Amino acid sequence: MNEHTAEQFKAVTSLCQQVFLDKMSDYGPAWRILRTSSLTDQIYIKANRIRTIQTKPTQLVNEGVEGEFQGIVNYAVMAIIQLRKGVTDKPDLKADEALSLYRSTMEEAFGLMTRKNHDYDEVWRKMRVSSLTDIILMKLLRIKQIEDNQGNTLVSEGIDANFFDIINYAVFALILLGEATQHG
Repeated sequence: MNEHTAEQFKAVTSLCQQVFLDKMSDYGPAWRILRTSSLTDQIYIKANRIRTIQTKPTQLVNEGVEGEFQGIVNYAVMAIIQLRKGVTDKPDLKADEALSLYRSTMEEAFGLMTRKNHDYDEVWRKMRVSSLTDIILMKLLRIKQIEDNQGNTLVSEGIDANFFDIINYAVFALILLGEATQHG
């Protein structure tokens, strides 16, 4: 893997982590009450908004897609945490525990990205951000179907694998958007 990719991945996920921490400071761990399906829907809303911005000729809310991709990363991390810890009726994490869970999930995402990036030879760098958005939406539809099937699959990866892919595709989109800004 390109060493530059590792640096870019860590820089982007550091920004996402800061947003997560800022939101935790504002709201605490209120997200712990969300069922995984609710987090799936939150990610779907963000991904759909990105696609709408990418396809409509005008945008009425003047906010870029970067914040939406960051939200996708963070909601996917939360969803993985929820899958592992289970849903609770009230917030139950202290900030340091939430941060530790966030970081360990991101380390797993980074490890997966590193392995896949090696095998796929960084092909994502040749992709359009709009394609990454579509893939995220497809993964979300897959997750929704698996959720509707109570988590049962015949031959497919589970829900957590799809959330990890969503994290990585959203990070790739943020890297590409950052590069376009630097060169544009």
